[in-house]
Amino acid sequence: MRIEKFPTVNNDYQQVSPLFLRLIIGFGFMAHGWAKLSRGTDGFEKLLLQLHVPFAHISSLIVPYVELLGGLAVFTGLFVTIAALPLIATMLVAMFAIHIHYGFSAIKTIGLTQQGPLFGPPGYEINLLYIAGLISLIFTGAGIFSVDSLIAKRKIN
Repeated sequence: MRIEKFPTVNNDYQQVSPLFLRLIIGFGFMAHGWAKLSRGTDGFEKLLLQLHVPFAHISSLIVPYVELLGGLAVFTGLFVTIAALPLIATMLVAMFAIHIHYGFSAIKTIGLTQQGPLFGPPGYEINLLYIAGLISLIFTGAGIFSVDSLIAKRKIN
């Protein structure tokens, strides 16, 4: 007995699917990088020092730009495989230096007030989701709606 594929799964649709990962992952990294830069890297450095992250000063200068520029590369689909590697590295450092101590769940309700729920520090769930998405993009490529695809088409013609 032969099992038929889901009718929409073919090469055309498979080339579109990385777009959705790229948009949310790229936007997420850009938003986090911009937040660190817009508030000044001094505040981010203080946070890293308080959390005892090694090389806090240099990390506070590099990480926001890795997130902002790497996120932009992923969002547009430019050199996604290359851009994914430093982004994965930032997620691994954040996960093992900060979030691992708070368990898996990204959302921890620790109380309820009249203003709404109170949340505890996030666990490493989001780090793993970002890493998994980036690894998926490394294997699948940026897809048809990407700068990488446009570059490849120009090389063929």
